[in-house]
Amino acid sequence: MKKQALAVLGIISALVVAGCGSGGGMATGTSTVSGVVADGYLRGAEVFMDVNGNYQWDAGEPKTVTVQGGAYKLGVAPGLVGKYPVVARAIAGQTVDEDRPASPIANSYVLCSPATNTAFISPMSTLIQQKLAGNPGMTMPDAMAQLRNQLNLPVGVDMLGNYVSGAQSGPNAASYRSMYQVATQMAELMAQQAPQVISGAGVDPGRYQAMMGQMNLYMPQIVQNATSGLPITSPAMNTFCNQMTTLLQNTASGTVFGNYSSMFRNYTGHSSFWVNNGGTWRPGGMMGMR
Repeated sequence: MKKQALAVLGIISALVVAGCGSGGGMATGTSTVSGVVADGYLRGAEVFMDVNGNYQWDAGEPKTVTVQGGAYKLGVAPGLVGKYPVVARAIAGQTVDEDRPASPIANSYVLCSPATNTAFISPMSTLIQQKLAGNPGMTMPDAMAQLRNQLNLPVGVDMLGNYVSGAQSGPNAASYRSMYQVATQMAELMAQQAPQVISGAGVDPGRYQAMMGQMNLYMPQIVQNATSGLPITSPAMNTFCNQMTTLLQNTASGTVFGNYSSMFRNYTGHSSFWVNNGGTWRPGGMMGMR
């Protein structure tokens, strides 16, 4: 904790020297980190550079709020660009999912991105970031290939791409539509588990990673459920949700991040997640049978 505090103090000093205040607005001498936040596009979400890795905003960390189309723009000290994840917090009663614009979301949830890929922050970028954080031996190409195979998608689909716009047209539109469906259910699962993970403005890092780890292990089933048009209240997903709630309740509050490689195993082959049964791809293989 002492090292973390010293690191944060150093970053705050760098931000002050660069002319970026605690609110994280644009200022002279800063670089720009910009992108889009989505389940569907999220307007009114809090976005910040997570310098100390606790998945909640702390004074001195650059911060902003998304606007129409989920767009955000952060002013940061030049030396911070590409070094730290960007986190987006969808806030109950404030953030609007533009897929359902009639009212703000009912439950908060947290999304994030790898430090070097912050252009599109979504449930997909969140899982990729968590793969890298949970298994120190995993590389970005491995994480991308693994997620693509977990979703049963063809080579060439950008797992960090904007699936909202990509679903509209183009050669990979069908793949992006599948990503969109799965991402929506992932966000619903995160929101459902919010009481176990989020308290006020705080996030329990260990429980957050355990939540994402369970989703990682169960991803083929989530994909099958979402792409079949079933809700997260389907019998299979109810069972999974209850299991995840129990796991998180039994994860000690305040647990710090660790090596979660058992939840984020480095399998990248398609057969690790899916089997062909009677001409139909079904969850199976080493990680698919849960």
